[in-house]
Amino acid sequence: MDLSSSLPPPSPFTLPIIPNSSLPSSSPTISPSLSLASRALFCALLSLLALLGITGNLYTLVLLLRRRRSRRRRRSGLTCCLMRVPVLSCMANSSSPSSSPISSSPSTSCLHLQVLSLALADLLYLFTAPFIVYDSLTSGWTFGELGCRLLLSLDLLTMHASIFTLTAMSLDRFRAVAHPLHTSSSNSSGLLRIGLAWGLAVALSLPMMITLHLEAYEGQEGQLCVPALDEQSSKTYMSVLFCTSILGPGVAIGALYATLGRLYWVSQTRPAWASGGSTACPPRPPKPKVLLLILGIVLAFWACFLPFWIWQLLPLYQPEMVRTIPVGTQVTVNRIVTGLTYGNSCVNPFFYTLLTGKQKRSRQTPTSVNQLCRKSSPLQ
Repeated sequence: MDLSSSLPPPSPFTLPIIPNSSLPSSSPTISPSLSLASRALFCALLSLLALLGITGNLYTLVLLLRRRRSRRRRRSGLTCCLMRVPVLSCMANSSSPSSSPISSSPSTSCLHLQVLSLALADLLYLFTAPFIVYDSLTSGWTFGELGCRLLLSLDLLTMHASIFTLTAMSLDRFRAVAHPLHTSSSNSSGLLRIGLAWGLAVALSLPMMITLHLEAYEGQEGQLCVPALDEQSSKTYMSVLFCTSILGPGVAIGALYATLGRLYWVSQTRPAWASGGSTACPPRPPKPKVLLLILGIVLAFWACFLPFWIWQLLPLYQPEMVRTIPVGTQVTVNRIVTGLTYGNSCVNPFFYTLLTGKQKRSRQTPTSVNQLCRKSSPLQ
């Protein structure tokens, strides 16, 4: 993201909207010593965020792979065991993934695939940080036009892949709570949803990838990586991206969680006799821990990317207001919102670890089935 349009570019409509572009170091309106100190501080903070984020997301990937192998070994043992154990009535009367300790594994596996997708998106975005640090310390873009197209389009790609995956996660949790008897989560369906999320993200980032090019600013050293869009096209494209990355998913996820909140409130306040009759295993009210963790990831995404989008849309809808802001202030705000976007990928592994940890604890019920195997020796 670069507000270099404030430095009299050749055209007022080539607004770089990607956070990885940097202002030319030769800006005449900023003190050289202050500019150098601020750049050094920005690069140091960005490097620290990238280091922490890459370490955290790699840890998440290793943790998920280990738990996946452990789950496969446990499932193979349970399959052999259940062939000799009579099916309990509460298990036989329910087809819900959450009601049976064995059938819960597909839902858990689907959630782990979605967390894996989020971690990969974070890693892709964080791996651009070294290039941005180098670009911030030099004058102009030095990675060629191919690097311009690939590196800078990753911003839009990973951002949309993350929010689309979060929307799918919220929808899965909603279905598991609201319609447990009709919920079917498997590896194939989970992969399909993840593939659809990444496919839509690629489609939305393609116009930016196609139009990005290197452009020399008159009176400035080096070149800048900017999209070749006129004023109306840039305004339309940016508005579409804001709707697809913030507004649309925000409304959808907000509606899902509002409905889940209502369902949870009803389940807590409904009397026991109104649960639909006596059953061997009456349904329990949904536990909100996993839902709250997913909501925490969503809120962190909005907190980090909403300032970025406000700063991007402001020059398009209020250009006069932007012209009144000193260039030094624009540079500072630009670096702050850029740091926030990288900070989101740094904070996410904390939520991922808690989320998969909750799922691991919720899968402790299969141990009781192993105990049933040992207690059912007359059947063996």
